[in-house]
Amino acid sequence: MADLDHSSDDTSVDSREENSQDSKLEFSEDEETLITRMYNLVGERWSLIAGRIPGRTAEEIEKYWTSRYSSSE
Repeated sequence: MADLDHSSDDTSVDSREENSQDSKLEFSEDEETLITRMYNLVGERWSLIAGRIPGRTAEEIEKYWTSRYSSSE
């Protein structure tokens, strides 16, 4: 029975890992405000901006910015 419980734990861990990748693209209101303020100060220096937000990478910040503020003109 313990083996059965263990396998269900593995499944839940796997699903959490998949969901964590999606949730990384979700930014809190504070993070969004900070990204906007930092962008206005330093421009497209994504690694510098990411350095101010724990747990975020420069790639995540750039992806967020381009998806949110890119001009489709």
